[in-house]
Amino acid sequence: MKRFSVLDLVPVTEGGDVATSLAHAADTAAHVERLGYARYWVAEHHGMPGIASAATSVVLAHVGAATSTIRIGAGGIMLPNHSPLVIAEQFGTLEALFPGRVDLGLGRAPGSDQIVARALRRNTDGEGFPRDVVELQAYLAGDPTLRVTAVPGAGTKVPLWILGSSLFGAQLAAALGLPYAFASHFAPDAMDAAIELYRREFRPSEQLAAPYVMLGFNVFAADEEDEARLLASSMQQAFVALRTGRPQKIKPPVVGYYESLSPTLQGMLDHVFLAAGIGTKATVERALERFVAQTQADEIIFACQTFDHEKRKRSLEIAADAARGVMSRS
Repeated sequence: MKRFSVLDLVPVTEGGDVATSLAHAADTAAHVERLGYARYWVAEHHGMPGIASAATSVVLAHVGAATSTIRIGAGGIMLPNHSPLVIAEQFGTLEALFPGRVDLGLGRAPGSDQIVARALRRNTDGEGFPRDVVELQAYLAGDPTLRVTAVPGAGTKVPLWILGSSLFGAQLAAALGLPYAFASHFAPDAMDAAIELYRREFRPSEQLAAPYVMLGFNVFAADEEDEARLLASSMQQAFVALRTGRPQKIKPPVVGYYESLSPTLQGMLDHVFLAAGIGTKATVERALERFVAQTQADEIIFACQTFDHEKRKRSLEIAADAARGVMSRS
C-alpha cells in the first residue's frame, strides 16, 4: 500500500439538512488534508435522502476551495447519466480552478435505479460505457476529429480512473491502461477475480505505465471498541434500509442494533463488511494489514459514514494512524 484516501458520500443525517452536510464535507476534506490523506473523493448518487453529493462537480468546487494540497475527485461520475462533452467541460473547469489536484473516476451504474437513470439522461444503456469513456478521453485530449472543442477541458491532464464492482470495469481499465478502483466497501464479491484480471490484462498507456489498484475499505474507529461498534450501527442501519428498498437519512447509532437483526440481515451485513475495520487503532490496523496482504492494493480509500461529524473526523484520524502503521511494514 502506497497511499490512503477517503471517499465521502456527504451524508445527510436524520434531523440535519444538505447545507450542514456540505459544510461538513468541506471541513472533513480540510481535516484529512492535514492528516496526510492523498485524495478526497465524492460519489454521484441520485434520489438518496442520506447522500448530498448528487451534483458531484459542484461539491468538488466547494471542497477544492476549502483545501490547498489534497487531490479532489469523483469516485465517481456515473458516465451513462451524462454527455461526455459536459463532463469534459466540468472537470476541465475544476482543473483550471485547482490545477494538478483533480481526479475523474468513471462508473457505468446510474447511481440509483432505472427510473432515476431515465430522468437524468433517458439513455440507460450501460453497454455504451466504453464508447463514452473513449469519447471523453478524446474531448480532454482536444481531438479535432470531434469537430467540437471542450472549453474548458481540451488539453487538460485530468487523470481518469475506471470504477467497478465486477469484471467489466476491470477489463475496461486494463484495456485502456487506466487505474482501477474496486468498490469492495459495499460489493466485495468479485474483488479477487477483478484484481487478478486487471493486473493480468493491463496494457500500458500514456497515463499509466503499470497497473494501479485502489480498494474501498469501511472504517469505524474510536478509542474504545464498544464506541467503534456503536458508530458502525448508523451505517448498518443505512445498508439494511437500502437493501430492503427504503433508503433513508443517516440515523443515530443504536446500542445492540446488529444483535437485534434476523440471521439473514446479519449475514448480509457480515458480507458487506468483509472489507472493514471496526474498533480501536490496533484492531483497525490488524484488519487493514490482512486486507492489504490479501490484495496487494496500491491504495486504500476509506469509507466512513457516521451520524456524528466530530466522531467521524476522529475515526478518520485513527484510520490514518493505522494506515501509516501498515505502510511502515509493507
